[in-house]
Amino acid sequence: MSEKIATLKKDGNISIITLDDGKANVFSAEMSSQVNDCLDEVPIEEGALIISGRQGIFSGGLDLKTIQSGDMELIKDMSEKAFLLLARLFSFPRPVIAACSGHGIALGTFLLCCCDYRIGVKGEYKIGANEMITNMVIPIPILELIKFRVSQAYKYRSILGAEMFSMEGAQEAGIIDDIVDEDSLADAAMEKAKYLSTMGHPSYSITKELLIAEPMKKINDAIEEAQLGK
Repeated sequence: MSEKIATLKKDGNISIITLDDGKANVFSAEMSSQVNDCLDEVPIEEGALIISGRQGIFSGGLDLKTIQSGDMELIKDMSEKAFLLLARLFSFPRPVIAACSGHGIALGTFLLCCCDYRIGVKGEYKIGANEMITNMVIPIPILELIKFRVSQAYKYRSILGAEMFSMEGAQEAGIIDDIVDEDSLADAAMEKAKYLSTMGHPSYSITKELLIAEPMKKINDAIEEAQLGK
């Protein structure tokens, strides 16, 4: 039986998925699978969803141990699972709130870009996509997310410049919407989730689908092309 590194709890019509692998909350294949399992139990016609990390870390990105292993099958499996999960969250039919509890690096930043509202905590934390520094190409399924969500003036700095932002800088760049004290994060996320849970169904899901139609098509086409190329 796999260790639980993604857990789901419910408070009324608010679902809360917490990521906690005890370390950097990396998106291994197992993390993506467990988050998907949690999502299977989240209502898609009512309520709202909160995604939270552990204290000090939202997510450090993909699992570097898998990448450094050189095992291409494992790397492809991990990457595909992560891309499919992000696509699912980006297009989730109910409001998704990120409770960004600390650093959000690489895929952690892309996860923030998937959420409808992002609340960060005050502190010496970094948010950003560092792929250019680590000599990694940002593939379409995640490139489209940051292109869609980051403010126009910050696109080159965020993507090609691999700039690591403070929480305040991430808010200016459009990656974070609000910043609160650490001990207020859970309450702030719940307050926002309760408000957004009042958004009508199916009006919310239909409007969201229309809003993200262009990047979503590019994401799905890229994932399908990669799957066909196996």
